[in-house]
Amino acid sequence: MASSPPGPGEPGAAEFVTHGRIDVEGRLVDASNVTLFCAIELDGVTGRVVYKPVSGERPLWDFPDGTLAGREVATAMISSASGLGSIPPTVLRDGPFGPGMVQLWVETTEQEVVDVCAPDEVPEGWRTVLHAHDRFGEPAVLAHADHPSLRELAALDVVVNNTDRKGGHLLAAADGRVYGVDHGICLHTDPKLRTVLWGWVGEPLPAEVVEKLGKLRAELEGRLGAALGEHLTTFEIRALTERTDLLLAEAVYPEPGDDWRAIPWPLF
Repeated sequence: MASSPPGPGEPGAAEFVTHGRIDVEGRLVDASNVTLFCAIELDGVTGRVVYKPVSGERPLWDFPDGTLAGREVATAMISSASGLGSIPPTVLRDGPFGPGMVQLWVETTEQEVVDVCAPDEVPEGWRTVLHAHDRFGEPAVLAHADHPSLRELAALDVVVNNTDRKGGHLLAAADGRVYGVDHGICLHTDPKLRTVLWGWVGEPLPAEVVEKLGKLRAELEGRLGAALGEHLTTFEIRALTERTDLLLAEAVYPEPGDDWRAIPWPLF
């Protein structure tokens, strides 16, 4: 019997994603860019990955063409080097439709970590982000869980300048972690933070988050900073460093700015 594929946080997962043979099984039709669900096989072990070929990227007015796959990989590199947040193993490699981003598929649980619900139905301990009204005019609340993984991803989103952190990009996995996915429009030089994770505005960063940000800052001066040059411009790496410095100096979760819509739409 063939062994089970490695999970997203297990040893060997990166090698599995990097060197396995990919076969396309279908397309995820809700994605803006071409996003393919694939089988992957290495040494008799089979699993699942998401493959986003560069050739299937939709042009954007504010991001250079053909750079989204590299930005996904760069964000995963930043997370891995610092330990800040959980992102499934993510690589840039060749696939059936040319070079693209390949990421290990995450098997999710039924646990909800972000939701829109009536004010009296917000789960205990959750953080409220926004009060609004639904299409019938009834009161509604956007809220998210107060989960350690989400706290880290919220801080990671600040430093990578994530402009599209939707609720559907947060995956509660069987290992107890919440994984972040879909980081193609991150790491711009201009402020573009747009996220559903605003539940800790003004609160101090946890000590472990500060420690990991400090590690990130050190890594940017060394091997990580050099490796990111394969995917980002010098100006983008410099802006990443400056955002990290600012978050470390202030040591609190920032407030949304006034010059940019701070919550993505749709929310999921």
